[in-house]
Amino acid sequence: SGVMETKSDQALVGVQNYLEEAAQKLKPSVPIKFHISSRTDTGVHALANAAHLDVQRAPGKAPFTAQQLVQGLNRHLRPEPIRILSAQRVPSTFHARFCALSRTYIYRLLLGCAHHSQIPVFERDLCWAPAGGPLDIPAMREAAKSLLGTHDFSTFRSLSPESAFQSPVRTLLQLEIQPAPGFLSHHYQH
Repeated sequence: SGVMETKSDQALVGVQNYLEEAAQKLKPSVPIKFHISSRTDTGVHALANAAHLDVQRAPGKAPFTAQQLVQGLNRHLRPEPIRILSAQRVPSTFHARFCALSRTYIYRLLLGCAHHSQIPVFERDLCWAPAGGPLDIPAMREAAKSLLGTHDFSTFRSLSPESAFQSPVRTLLQLEIQPAPGFLSHHYQH
């Protein structure tokens, strides 16, 4: 349902909600707020998305070690497809979103499926299966060259009040269009 926190009256629950709920089960002395480096929309997955949080424990309790924090959060996240991969202490000036140096986005298209029921089970929700025939990869690569460099992407951003304070100028350093087999294609070739 996306990374960002959703309000309690919404049917969908964001990843941030699950993270903060798991963190509260660690019994901090002050409610915990997660700050996540990159936002995703509903139906979009994030791999290795950085986040930061401040954990204040009751007086006399030692701070969590990185391993204790990872294990504790993952134990409370267990029913959800969310995992903490690692943790480390950072300076108080660090902010996961604003200190990120770059982001990598992968868009996966699955071709050749006339109906969504033909999508292999391990590819479901991990790719987009547009209707139609083969793609003209050389033409796509040629067109993609125009996106490289620094550009104003105003037409691609939301109209939320928050976006008014953010620059729409972004720099694309690399863009690849690469035909590839599915994640587990080697398992179902035979």
